[in-house]
Amino acid sequence: MKKIVVISGGLGSPSSTRVLSDDIVARLRESLASKGEELEVTIAELRELAHPIVDAMLTGFPTGELARIVDAVTEADGLIVVSPTFSASISGLVKSFFDILEMDTLKGKHILMAATGGTERHSLMLEFAMRPLFSYLGALPVRTAIFAATADFGGPGVGSLGRRVKAGAEEFANALVGSERKAAADEFVDFATLLGN
Repeated sequence: MKKIVVISGGLGSPSSTRVLSDDIVARLRESLASKGEELEVTIAELRELAHPIVDAMLTGFPTGELARIVDAVTEADGLIVVSPTFSASISGLVKSFFDILEMDTLKGKHILMAATGGTERHSLMLEFAMRPLFSYLGALPVRTAIFAATADFGGPGVGSLGRRVKAGAEEFANALVGSERKAAADEFVDFATLLGN
């Protein structure tokens, strides 16, 4: 069983950010199932946690539902983080959520980054804003990141978005399963066992 937390930073209800989050989760579930893995998902709608996040920034510790989400992040195998694009960067709410986490909370965790925005011209914010943040926090962002512009929802770009979501989810699934295999491969085997004695 793989545990992931989805951090959805959309401010609307419903939001394109949440729609993209749900599409990614559906594809990830399919990809993991093909590898014999089940998926447990915790959804964190930051819009509903905005006040507790600010409180945690002021007091130094999260409470209530926010504390439950932070615990889920700590125990998760990986995260899907989807942010709307504000001023060519991630939203302040998304950044504030990661600001309240203890420094090593994300260390070694796989991250699938995604974002929404009005135009594809903002897609590089994934590389210039999100990837450096997660690298600094010790996380392991997968190579593929997913950006969805307004035209990707219900327009001619829908097919292209579907392919990007599928590719990103598949790479994320491989990272989640591969890290477990790598850990097993790294286990110490004594010399006598290698010789078959």
